[in-house]
Amino acid sequence: MLGRQTHDAILIVDDDVDFARGMGRLIAKGFPGQAVLVKHDGPSALALLQERPCAMMITDMQMPGMDGFALLEQVRVLAPALSVVVLTGFGTIDMAVSALKAGAYDFLTKPIDQDALYRVVERGVERAALLRENLRLRQAIKACAPQPVLIGESPAMRRLQDEIEAVAATDYTVLILGESGVGKELVARRIHQASRRSANPMVCVNCTAIPETIMESELFGHVKGAFTGAEKSRSGLFMDAAGSSLLLDEIGDLPLHLQPKLLRAIQEREIRPVGGSESIPVDLRLLATTHQRLETRVAAKTFREDLYYRLNVLTLRVPSLRERSRDIPLMAMHFLRETCCELGVPEKEIAPEALEYLASRPWPGNVRELLNFIRRQAVFSSVSLITETQVRLMDSADATRPSGTVGIDTYKEAKERFMDDFTRSYVQRLLDETGGNISQAARLSGLERVSLQKILKRLGIAAEAFR
Repeated sequence: MLGRQTHDAILIVDDDVDFARGMGRLIAKGFPGQAVLVKHDGPSALALLQERPCAMMITDMQMPGMDGFALLEQVRVLAPALSVVVLTGFGTIDMAVSALKAGAYDFLTKPIDQDALYRVVERGVERAALLRENLRLRQAIKACAPQPVLIGESPAMRRLQDEIEAVAATDYTVLILGESGVGKELVARRIHQASRRSANPMVCVNCTAIPETIMESELFGHVKGAFTGAEKSRSGLFMDAAGSSLLLDEIGDLPLHLQPKLLRAIQEREIRPVGGSESIPVDLRLLATTHQRLETRVAAKTFREDLYYRLNVLTLRVPSLRERSRDIPLMAMHFLRETCCELGVPEKEIAPEALEYLASRPWPGNVRELLNFIRRQAVFSSVSLITETQVRLMDSADATRPSGTVGIDTYKEAKERFMDDFTRSYVQRLLDETGGNISQAARLSGLERVSLQKILKRLGIAAEAFR
């Protein structure tokens, strides 16, 4: 959108004074909130870049003294995040290709087409903003590294952080609600870490993972001879958590016949081991999580109403990823760094465009799904920078893989998908640059017009959409 404002400038470098100033006026007209600077040689451009940041640089390739290639080489060292667009004559497309391989972001041909110029500037300014956000996220990751559970800067996460601090200062029972995969157990751990009981390790039990027949013994312990196989007394998890916190994960799945005994333990602050005749007082902080709507379970008579109200003293709800999509880039970068550390491989990065795609994608499995997706990227990516193409390729492979299967596509399938993705991206950019003019697109790409038309038909791309 024309007129977008930004704090960084656009730098134009061309030894043709009139041409450079004319281009500067053209950009200033289309982007009135954007500062435009003009230099006429490489050394003065480098000196300016040392003094102030720029969003992007548009430079001619053929200049006396320091040419565009030499300038590009030094700029990549001085300002590696700077988007560089090179200017070439119509007959020097090979030079533009070489510049792209050397690290240029894009190219324009002389004489300049206003629409093409505006499209390139728009994308370049957006890319600069994404790169700045990428840097800010990396700094934010370092700042929140000691408490990885609280990764997020969205209003929903800031509110949750405040609520955690508030409930951690009390000793009341806390019920933590949220969809599967949002990180309810991690929130419980954070509450424990911030509480007065943090000196002792938190004890956790997953109510869905323990068979009903031994659940009571696991929770409250048993005395010797209480049942067949009870050759010695056992303390149970309530006693193990004395002086600490006990997390009952997925409390909604607690068997109905055990719910009165849990209710008594919460009310009386004491337990009675299986087979025992005396009650034992316990001092602990109870935390419980569930992804279910307990009110519905109460209405269906599968969860005791009195137990529900005993648990529901303080309630926290952990937001889903769709409620805090702006946190996804921050989390993805943290998970990638964490995974690389676990694998013992050099750190990898995610391109800004890839982070933007991740933030726009639905994550029904929430944090757990995002974490597993990033882990796969870290394992299967052989390069240090994970691009949007790689992310889309992995996403496409995950979507088409039958449920329950593991592994990756065959080499042939992966190659075909990658080539289709590359071809689609290249052709769309080509048509964007030429305004949907197939003849001009064919000349720029070096393809025969008929070949290009076949590609467009195969990919279902209409040139008219770019006009």
